[in-house]
Amino acid sequence: MMIPLHQWKEELEHELNRILEYWMRLTPDEQHGGFVGKIASDNTIDPSAPKGSVLNSRILYTFAAAYNYQQNAAYLQVATRAWKYIEAHFIDPAFGGVYWSVDHLGQPLDTKKQVYAIAFAIYAIAEYYKATQDAAVLQTALGLCKALEQHAYDSKHHGYIEALGREWNDIADLRLSSKDANEKKSMNTHLHVLEAYTNLYSVWPNAALKQQLSSVLQLFLEHIIHPVSHHLILFFDEAWNSKSEMISYGHDIEAAWLLVEAAAVVGDEQLIAAVEERSIAIAHAAAKGLDADGGLWYEKDGQTLVKEKHWWPQAEAIVGFYHAWQHSSNNTFLEASYNAWRYAKANIIDYKNGEWFWGRTANGEVMKEDKVGIWKCPYHNGRACIEMLRRLTETTLAQTQTIAHL
Repeated sequence: MMIPLHQWKEELEHELNRILEYWMRLTPDEQHGGFVGKIASDNTIDPSAPKGSVLNSRILYTFAAAYNYQQNAAYLQVATRAWKYIEAHFIDPAFGGVYWSVDHLGQPLDTKKQVYAIAFAIYAIAEYYKATQDAAVLQTALGLCKALEQHAYDSKHHGYIEALGREWNDIADLRLSSKDANEKKSMNTHLHVLEAYTNLYSVWPNAALKQQLSSVLQLFLEHIIHPVSHHLILFFDEAWNSKSEMISYGHDIEAAWLLVEAAAVVGDEQLIAAVEERSIAIAHAAAKGLDADGGLWYEKDGQTLVKEKHWWPQAEAIVGFYHAWQHSSNNTFLEASYNAWRYAKANIIDYKNGEWFWGRTANGEVMKEDKVGIWKCPYHNGRACIEMLRRLTETTLAQTQTIAHL
């Protein structure tokens, strides 16, 4: 397959701008501040919907990252709006951490301390610090990191407890969502702690943070990546005994590149080699979820294959398989990346109403879920565009240099 890299790059640049334009135009809450909490698939805004910390952190990350990539002042303005709202409404002034949600007026709603949500806040605030170099912004990220280490870190078995109460007390329901297992630890939370600490370490290269980052990578190598199938194990008890047999193809391919990025930041050559080897195995495992049309299926639970194709696994497939090609020179991965982009173009991008559909059912019908919500955000698809634009630039530059030396 001949893949037109320059055309692909142009398409991604256009799509990034299209995604950001949607969020700039429709999501600011001009009445109550910040951003609206929910927009339906037909762009109907629910002005009284709760506002989630994960959504707001992902908006902050995406627009800060877009500014850092393009230096467009309008993107920095949106990022600043997100930062100010998070600072004023989501960060708990009494006990630290961030609330899971606030109401449409910005008043605390669900005040539990979900480690996943705090990780996203750290990830986003570190990216915003890159854009602003504001010392107060960095101190906020460090305060959240300190709270995680003080209250959520399991010093006996290592890793992080899923969730705690507002005052960091134990709670009965640790689940991130109703579909998740109620277990002490999860792959998903640890993947995003890893992601957050990687971004934070890039602006604050602290020895203790480096040690924690290395520790989380070791947890993936020793417990989270299945030693035979190379899929990620999703849920665990406190002592890292597996509590799940479900496969999440989107998380597999997302982890395949995030793990290598984290190892590169740590800079330990042995760790880098071990993580790179496992990441290619994870990419091969994730590829078992690819349909003939290039789309990535959602998950497999036992013998039941869920053939829905949600927006975010497609975005992660574009980046993750391209990354696997960069680190293996296996052209099958390059084709998988490009085919995932072609599938998204044909089936996931909403050319009429903007943004991306939630996904497609097994029958190929559009899923009438949120365009904006607690989970629907510009992070996966926006980040995929930015990551791919950087990587395609590196690839085309390397090709040019190779030709120049022939």
